[in-house]
Amino acid sequence: MRLQDRVAMVVGAGQSPGETMGNGRATAITFARHGAKVVSVDRDLASAEDTAAMIRDEGGQAMALAADVKDEAAVKAAVDECLGQHGRLDILHNNVGISIAGNDAEITEITVEAFDHCVAVNLRGMVLTCKHALPSMREQGSGAIINISSLAAWSVYPLVAYKTTKAAVVAMTEQLAIMNASYGIRANVILPGLMDTPMAVDTRAKTLGKSRADVAAMRDAQVPLGKKMGTAWDVANAALFLASDEAGFITGVSLPVDGGSSVRVG
Repeated sequence: MRLQDRVAMVVGAGQSPGETMGNGRATAITFARHGAKVVSVDRDLASAEDTAAMIRDEGGQAMALAADVKDEAAVKAAVDECLGQHGRLDILHNNVGISIAGNDAEITEITVEAFDHCVAVNLRGMVLTCKHALPSMREQGSGAIINISSLAAWSVYPLVAYKTTKAAVVAMTEQLAIMNASYGIRANVILPGLMDTPMAVDTRAKTLGKSRADVAAMRDAQVPLGKKMGTAWDVANAALFLASDEAGFITGVSLPVDGGSSVRVG
């Protein structure tokens, strides 16, 4: 029970359709299993509620809220509702991100609309959640923020908006860490590598017109550790560590969860 009685808001706790579990849902469930009171936030309220129901079915505590991270008023309302229900916010986990589904493309092909949309979702959305969560964390003198970037920030990735925004998430997290250390708030960022999640595999297969099995096999072959992608639970376990007291002296860190892919990049 490493997060006993702490309040954790997981933004992007729902997921797109697919055969496996997404990072946000797995993290919300993992936090709850370790005693956190989870606020499951997603633009799709039904999907957020599915996550909350899974937690409650296991005996945990969870509530679901709808918020599109592109809408500052909706983000503020979600934070305010969390504070109204629980009186505090201890953990903010930012999981929302898009690439192919946002019409991302190579730099010579990207449209202004697609680039701006990816920036609004992948980067500005995290800025907004932090903007509205930080005042209560500063007042209570503690807090942990975990942002999800991607190994694409460090490695070869052909689509310009995703790579650019995910690299920016790393820089933003570093700034969060140093600007809020005096308040007792920690901020760290996870860089997932090739993961077997609905966004990474099912959405890609649908967009590219390929079978899920073919996309999964192609991605598996690129992973150094066991030639097998990671799962959402690998990201969730990393987030659990960073949210817990065991990481109490860790802030501003970029943690790859990638089966060794970053070593090969290096």
